[in-house]
Amino acid sequence: MPRRVLIPLLAALVAVAAVAVFVFTREGGPRAAVFAGEPTSAQYAVIDTSALDPRPLTEAEVFGPSTVQLVAGGVTMKRDSTTVLADCAEAVWGVEAAQCTQAMSASYSSADKTVAGQFVIFNLADGRAADALVAQLGTAGFVRQAGAFDATRSRAQARALGHFVTVSWVGPVGNGTPDLAYPQIALDGLGRAVVSSRVIAAT
Repeated sequence: MPRRVLIPLLAALVAVAAVAVFVFTREGGPRAAVFAGEPTSAQYAVIDTSALDPRPLTEAEVFGPSTVQLVAGGVTMKRDSTTVLADCAEAVWGVEAAQCTQAMSASYSSADKTVAGQFVIFNLADGRAADALVAQLGTAGFVRQAGAFDATRSRAQARALGHFVTVSWVGPVGNGTPDLAYPQIALDGLGRAVVSSRVIAAT
């Protein structure tokens, strides 16, 4: 191939590769191997909109001392770190977190270090926006992974609870095959507790 043709061709290939890497790192990421999504229900009608429940989430409310260790079925998940995100878009890839004003996350690991996972909570305008985000997490993109667990063998639960969305995502660490049911129940319970306290306050 003539040199005058080869050089522009190589330059074009490099440019295409650069765009591909940019798109993947910006918009791509791992998903849970098993995913379950649940829309909001009448149980959360009293906090169906942020107008009914205008108080912003606080780090102390979501990640207070009682949530350092979460227990379910004899399994203890210990909190490793927490993050308050400046922008909801930082918490997801391939998903538009429309009408989202807050997002917080925490990473957890089991006492024996065979399971790790994360919990994420989103504060949205209303139950319709919450349902839409849950639906997108099941089909379009996902939350950004935090923690060194195997996403290819992981499981996640997303719930719309009034104008909030919670995501609990757990996976094995290493080559073992630990039971992920109770670790996920433990993290999922955190979201239920936080939102239930809002329901009680509203009633």
